[in-house]
Parts: sequence; C-alpha cells; structure tokens
Amino acid sequence: MDTSSKENIQLFCKNSVQPVGRSSLKTEYPSSKEKQPCCGELKLFLGALSFVYFAKALAEGYLKSTITQIERRFDIPSSLVGVIDGSFEIGNLLVITFVSYFGAKLHRPKIIGAGCLIMGVGTLLIAMPQFFMEQYRYERYSPFSNSTLSISPCLLESSSQLPISVLEKSQSKISDDRITITPKDPQWVGAWWLGYLIAGIISLLAAVPFWCLPKSLPRPQRGEDSNSSTEKSKFIIDDHTDYQTPHGEKAKIMEMARDFLPSLKNLFGNPVYFLYLCTSTVQFNSLFGMVTYKPKYIEQQYGQSSSKANFVIGLINIPAVALGIFSGGIVMKKFRISVCGAAKLYLGSSVFGYLLFLSLFALGCENSDVAGLTVSYQGTKPVSYHERALFSDCNSRCKCSETKWEPMCGENGITYASACLAGCQTSNRSGKNIIFYNCTCVGIAASKSGNSSGIVGRCQKDNECPKMFLYFLIISVITSYTLSLGGIPGYILLLRCIKPQLKSFALGIYTLAIRVLAGIPAPVYFGVLIDTSCLKWGFKRCGSRGSCRLYDSNAFRHIYLGLTVILGTVSIFLSIAVLFILKKNYVSKHRSFITKRDRTMVSARFLKENCTTSDHLLQPNSWPGKETRL
Repeated sequence: MDTSSKENIQLFCKNSVQPVGRSSLKTEYPSSKEKQPCCGELKLFLGALSFVYFAKALAEGYLKSTITQIERRFDIPSSLVGVIDGSFEIGNLLVITFVSYFGAKLHRPKIIGAGCLIMGVGTLLIAMPQFFMEQYRYERYSPFSNSTLSISPCLLESSSQLPISVLEKSQSKISDDRITITPKDPQWVGAWWLGYLIAGIISLLAAVPFWCLPKSLPRPQRGEDSNSSTEKSKFIIDDHTDYQTPHGEKAKIMEMARDFLPSLKNLFGNPVYFLYLCTSTVQFNSLFGMVTYKPKYIEQQYGQSSSKANFVIGLINIPAVALGIFSGGIVMKKFRISVCGAAKLYLGSSVFGYLLFLSLFALGCENSDVAGLTVSYQGTKPVSYHERALFSDCNSRCKCSETKWEPMCGENGITYASACLAGCQTSNRSGKNIIFYNCTCVGIAASKSGNSSGIVGRCQKDNECPKMFLYFLIISVITSYTLSLGGIPGYILLLRCIKPQLKSFALGIYTLAIRVLAGIPAPVYFGVLIDTSCLKWGFKRCGSRGSCRLYDSNAFRHIYLGLTVILGTVSIFLSIAVLFILKKNYVSKHRSFITKRDRTMVSARFLKENCTTSDHLLQPNSWPGKETRL
C-alpha cells in the first residue's frame, strides 16, 4: 500500500473533532486539499445511513407483509399476531431515550453500527421458529391418489363405519410430504422465513461502514444559507452557543445525566412540540393499524391471495408513499415555505387524505355465501350464526366434525365448511383437483331433484368484486400519496420548534413516543377488534382455538376503516391546535419584532437627515429582530 493511501485511511478513521473557539485562519478556513476528506467522509456517512434506513424499512415492511402467513403457519388469532408485530418496536424501549440523549455527545457512528448489528441478529432470529418447530399441517381432505379408488367424505368422519385397513391406508396418504393445495388456496403458506434471512444479512452488512467513520466531521468552509439561518432564528431565539465538545475533552456521563430531567422538562414545556407529539402519536396509531392489516383486508374483503395482496401493496402503495414524501420536500424547498406554512400543508394533507379514505366504505364486497354461516342450507339470507347452524337435515347422517375447515365450492355457488357437511357421497382426484359427487346439501340449495357436485376450495366472490378491488387500489394510491405529502412539512415543523442543542433528544423522545404509544398498541387493539368479526374459528389438534377461517366482510370493513378514520379525525383536530398555538406564540412575536425594527429605522433616518455630522454614529448596527427577518 502506498503512502498516500495510508494517509487517507488514517484521516478517514481518526477523530476529526475541531476545537471550539479557535481563531486561527487555518482552522476556520481550511485549504482546498483539506476539504476533500471531509466531503468524502460526509458522502460515505450519508450513503451508509441511507443503506441503514433501507435495511430497517425492508425488515419492518416485510414483517407486515407476512402477518397472514405467520397467522396460518402457527394457527394463531389476529390479536396475537398484533402482539408479534408490536414486539418489533419493544426493543427500542430499552435504549432509544438514552441513545438519543447520550448519543449526541458520544461516538454516534459506532452507536449506529452497534444498532445495526443488533437489528440484524434480531431479524435472523424471527425466522428460527420455522426450523425448530414441527412441519406445517393444513386441513385438507385427502383421498387416494389412485382415481379408481375413492372414499365417501360423508363416511370418512365416522371411523366406526370404515374397516381399519382402509383407515390406515388413508392416514398414510394424508401424512405424505406431498402438497395437495395451490398458492390460491386460503391455507397456503409460502417461504415466509426466507425474507427475514435476507433482511438480517443486509442489516449486518449495513453496520460495517460506521466502524470506520470518525466521531464527527469538521465544519464545512461555507457558511449557512442566509434564508435558512434567518428562518431558524425566527422561531428559535437562542444565543447560538456552540455545544461541540472541545478537542481532547471527554464527555462526562454524570454531568450529562444531571441535565436529563431539565432537558425533558424543557421539551414538554414547549406547547408546539407537545401538541405535535400528540398529533403524530394519534395519526401513527391510525397508519400503523391500517398498514399492518391491509394485506389481510384485501384477502378477506376482495378474495385475493396473500401473494397478490402483498405484491399489489409493494408495487403501487409504497412508491406512492415515497413519491408523496419526495414531493413534500420539493414543495418546501421550491417555495421556501415557513413553519406556519409547513403546519398548514401538514394539516391539509391529513384532511384531504382521510376524506378520500371515507370513500372506501362504499367499495366493499358482500359476504361469500357459506352454508350455515352467512346463508342457510336452502340458500336464503341471512342466518344467525351459532355452532349447530353448520348441521342440517341434509348432512345429519354423516356425523361430520364441526371444527374442521376444509371448504368445498358447490356448483350452486355456495361454499360449504367441508365436503362432509355438504353431504357428498363420493370423490375423485384429477391432479391436484378433488371433485365431490352426489352432494345432498348442494342439491337442496340448487332446488334440483337430484344430487349435485362440488370442488375443493372456496367459491369466488360475486362478479362486481374485481371491479370494486380496482377502485379500491386507485383510491388507496391517491390516499397514500396525499397523507405522505405532509411527512416532510411535519418533520420540518418538529425540528424548527425546538432549540438546537435539544434536537437530538427531541427526536429521540418523538421516536420513543411513536413506537410506545402507536407502534406497539395499534396492531394489538386493531387485531382484537378485527377478531370480533370472525364467523368461523379453526381449532388446533390440542383442542384450543386457532386462527380465524372466515370473517364477516361487512363487519371487518366497518371495523378496519372506521377505526382508521376515527383516529385520523382526532389527529386533524390536534393539528388545528398546533397551527393555532404556532400562530399565537411565534407569528405575533415576529410581528412585534418587525414593528420595533421599523421604528428604529425610521428614527435613524430622521436623525440622519437632521444631524449629518454624526451620521455614522447614529446608524444602528443591530436592532431587535434583525436575525428574524426573512
């Protein structure tokens, strides 16, 4: 390795904190040769930090996309899945407050690198149950693969009516590794664990660059932009004290700890910060609950497969959110919007976004016709659900199990909980398709004189449902873009309403509040309320209740959309309060500063006209509010 390469590495890895208050020309205005390493380190830091955000978003987004897969794989209700999703945020509770406070005074890149390592290991651990638990078993009627032999589904439920040799042979076929369902089947579970392995490895790789970065970067040679400087000073009146740690002086933990409570009191004493914190917490409750169960909503409401639901969300909604955030940043920069303007833009995006969201109430699909659950066995509507409703005269002699969910679609368009409950007498296999014949209940509902047939799987939704799904996607994309448009203005509002030395701590408290009060509880209570719309529960082999097999589509839609809109409406009223307090506390001060400045300038002009001999002494060098002028 040549000498120049060694020097670059040493410069890259060493601590480059500059002493504060140095008056030497070399320190304040470094040469062009010294600027290059700073720019390189800054670009490396920005690139590495962007990659970390990508890794975190990948892991967190993938978790939400596998909610329904995890629910089926481990046969658990939505409320427990919500706890699992919320537990993704629990790890932050232990460290986020102290990291945000002490991290600003310690080696930030190494702290970020350590966080990436922990995140990577945790993501890998999520996939471990797949390799240590028993193989996934789905409920499925499995006749002989030889098409010349068949067993009556009606008699298969009663073991006393079958020879032992036939039962043993049937069980051996059922226990084979052989897959008898397709990805379109509601019980299909894919390789949900594979994405966690990929996301975990990416998180581990994202930690590497931060171990080579210095504690902090030297200040750039150019000064701050005058517009941004005056804009900040307009809302943050401070003495601009430099809080950078001098060279060679180590941070004292005890001294920083003593300032913790006063700093916390200072933050919560800021009315704009506190109200915005409440606003964001309520809004993120709405957004976290909506995003967590959106794939499930698409599956249950529109009859789409899990893979298609997640594919559509990733292909359409996520780019819309990214475009909305980017557009919000462009608008803020292009028009140089003030803090009050940012608050108005944040409020406007919320209002229009949730108004659009209201239209989704009209874009739902009706319940599927399921015998004994949503319709009677005669095909009439409605039916009040209770356990014995699954039984009827047409299947009374079959002695079927009421806990199994092996849906069969009759040729009359009605879904039956199992072929046995449909009263089917014979079955035949053709590849992966199983066809049932002589189904007495299907014949009754079809008002036919003879028996009818059916096929494995649930019947499709009505013909209008695909059109409703298309409209839902269009409105969903527009809503996602509109709501995310206020992301950057809200973030700018957060940064500009607090003092510079408290920004890191304020962001930490903000993130902690969002995770504790929104990220953890929202998926849980959304899941608990969604479970109340379940019509048919599955049962585990041990007898305990498993995951929901069938939801009431109307109740699901009203709970899912209604809860989201209610929380969004509360956040809108809180946003109005933020804007009101902002105008009252800051805009009035700015106007008083302008008035004092104008009076001073008029007085100076009058003295200049009348006292020309002492003109240079009377001209004010500074006036109240000078730094607040835009």
